[in-house]
Amino acid sequence: MKRKYRDELVKFTFLIPALLFFTLVVIIPFVRGFNIAFTNWDGLAPSYKYVGLRNLIMLFKDEEVLGPLKNTLFFAFVTTFFVNIFGLILAVALDVKFKGVNFLKAVIFMPMVISLVLAAVIWRYVYSDIFPIIFHTSNGLLGSPETVMWGIAIICIWKETGLAMVVYFAGLQTIPKDMYESARIDGANQIQQFFKITVPMLMPAFTYCIPLWLGTGLRQFDYSVVATKGGPGRASETMAMYVYNYEFPYFKAGYGQMAALVLFALILVITLIVTRYLRGKEVEF
Repeated sequence: MKRKYRDELVKFTFLIPALLFFTLVVIIPFVRGFNIAFTNWDGLAPSYKYVGLRNLIMLFKDEEVLGPLKNTLFFAFVTTFFVNIFGLILAVALDVKFKGVNFLKAVIFMPMVISLVLAAVIWRYVYSDIFPIIFHTSNGLLGSPETVMWGIAIICIWKETGLAMVVYFAGLQTIPKDMYESARIDGANQIQQFFKITVPMLMPAFTYCIPLWLGTGLRQFDYSVVATKGGPGRASETMAMYVYNYEFPYFKAGYGQMAALVLFALILVITLIVTRYLRGKEVEF
């Protein structure tokens, strides 16, 4: 018995570096940030005062937060939908053997490898020089408040669809081929096979991909910063940018931390609900 406990203790020691790193990088900053959310700290002063729920009340009364919230929800749901749809379609389409299929997969995955800055530069050129010629518009998608979020979402979809394709392609390899053969013998066509076999068997992949991109979209910061810096005006500002602006340029760290906590709660609730729903579908199928 003592030997068993000693062996388990030895195994646990291998986790200590990771636990220490996680504590220093995540746990301690989160606890300190939670404390700051209830203060009037400006981010610079050595002291601050506790103000209770004043920051939370101010947040819910601030009409300017509606724009970033709307942009965040739009980006999250649009990118989650199209990244997963296109990734699934490409995975199914390329789940065949022909000359050059591996090269084609690499080309589709390539945008995921390049830096976000380079992706933004490429698409700014496309929007400013190519779109006006094709669609006869005076400016690209990024130059109009009505279309800027679509422009940023397209950059994300183009860049990240390859990763979704890889995940769904890996899921397709776990589906027994004899299931399709049995379905064909029973007279099922390609569409029926897709919805009766492929989709149900890929539910674990859906459970991984959909919450992943949904959570990433809800905390979206980098695409807006790199592509538009939140412009034109504040048309592409997201909740993460809203938090950042109050933390640093506006020097209202207490208010910014409260906004960050609300955003964290929103992401947690939405992703948990979606994950639980999808896991229920796994059991059902």
